Amino acid sequence: MSLKNVRLEVMQHLEKDVQSLIEKYLIPVEKIWQPTDFLPDSTKESFYEEVKEIRALSKELPYDFWVVLVGDMITEEALPSYESWLMDVEGVDQIERNGWSTWLRHWTGEENRHGDVLNKYLYLSGRVNMREIEKTTQYLINDGFDIGTGRDPYKNFVYTSFQELATYVSHNRVAKIAKQKGNKHLAKMCRIISGDEMRHHHAYSEFVERIFAVDPNQMMMAFHDMMKRKIAMPAHFLRESGESIGTAFEEFSNTAQRIGVYTSNDYVDILQKLIDRWDIGNMTGLNEEAEKARDYLMKLPPRMYRLSERMKIPENSFKFKWVDPA
Repeated sequence: MSLKNVRLEVMQHLEKDVQSLIEKYLIPVEKIWQPTDFLPDSTKESFYEEVKEIRALSKELPYDFWVVLVGDMITEEALPSYESWLMDVEGVDQIERNGWSTWLRHWTGEENRHGDVLNKYLYLSGRVNMREIEKTTQYLINDGFDIGTGRDPYKNFVYTSFQELATYVSHNRVAKIAKQKGNKHLAKMCRIISGDEMRHHHAYSEFVERIFAVDPNQMMMAFHDMMKRKIAMPAHFLRESGESIGTAFEEFSNTAQRIGVYTSNDYVDILQKLIDRWDIGNMTGLNEEAEKARDYLMKLPPRMYRLSERMKIPENSFKFKWVDPA
């Protein structure tokens, strides 16, 4: 049987449990928070005063902070690319609406709120150029999305397990900076977003655990292949208007590292957390190829930590079109 057919068979085997995983990890629409819970109510007389407060507090936050918040928001707003990619994964049937496609639609519904609330907050802050941000978002969606997973569900679930934890780290660190600068409301908003990302990380990690239980050799190879090629960030095609694909991403990453929101050490920490979560070191019954893949994975974090220690981050802020330097 081909690898493609094996993966499809495994996905169909696990699909019977997806509804219980939706109930375990996702929150019903009527119970979960919505963007308006964190934004001024435009139907009330207090709206203008609340907007003034947001604008006043926004002046206390530094330039690099706004660059990172904008980059995080644009990454969240490119959700159409992520959903369309995952809907094409082997075993996901959006025509017949199987359990996997139901999961992805519900997951998308939760994730969609993140971009909504950040977008509106940035608009009200008075610190950013919304038209430039909107052009970057449209470019990111237009330019597409390629994370090197193909239609392979094993690789895609490794990717989402990793990436959901990375977005948790980023949003949670932004929340901490906002709190330190006295913006408790923005801090709470970003902390709540990070909580969603952590729930989603646990969900995708459980998907991988369940695959390891029935197809450990090929799941190990998929994990190995994804980490060998390195996890591409969702916004790796990021660009500003008038620039080429990817030109803004390196500077955005430098900014996030400079202020400690997401660093090269965080990347390695996440890899180590996945190795520990999936108990890679103690996995038995692997074939020779999977054993070699496991050995590679176990040795990878120390090697990557040594490399990260030698990385130099530019000290000067790059001038993005997104953010008012004032």
